[in-house]
Amino acid sequence: MKLYYLPGACSLASHIMLHEVGAKFDIESVDVVQGLTETGRTYREISPNGYVPALEIETGDTLTEGVAILQYIADTHPYSAFSPKPGSVARARLQQFLNFAAAELHKSWGPLFTDGASAAEQLAAKQKVGTKFDYLESVLADGREYLVENRFSVADAYTFVLANWANFKEIDLGNWPNLATFVARIQARPATLAAMKAEGLV
Repeated sequence: MKLYYLPGACSLASHIMLHEVGAKFDIESVDVVQGLTETGRTYREISPNGYVPALEIETGDTLTEGVAILQYIADTHPYSAFSPKPGSVARARLQQFLNFAAAELHKSWGPLFTDGASAAEQLAAKQKVGTKFDYLESVLADGREYLVENRFSVADAYTFVLANWANFKEIDLGNWPNLATFVARIQARPATLAAMKAEGLV
């Protein structure tokens, strides 16, 4: 397998999970502005939408969309138990948190990573991110260590990456102590550290 990624971007979640399941894979960074991979390939020939992640798998297929890739990694390594059984309430909860991360939290960050966004737009985005953090803070307030069934899953990896962006965009996670503890917990996992080291983040 080969993962196409941008250091520190949402593709980090897939990178983390590939390490978690012990998969054999290569990585290749992408310059999404120039539209080229580090080996000079035109990235839209790999991922038509032009964004990361993309995962080339053993069948020769290429998967795109982070949530789909995360679910594929978990479902093809069932011994790892990183995704609950299909048809279970826990599986529905997993999809709930993955969809919240993708459709609500991830989307809220947009203006903070957009060149030319005004100060007002960036402030509004920070406030919107804060409301998503409020929700996660309330979920974690019951003392759980992980989002679903209190065990690590693909939802935790994705949520970690999106919440950790706060540390690079002048948003104080200390305002959400449960979420800050969650982020620190996921970052301390060996797979997370391995992925972050490979991407030059630590």
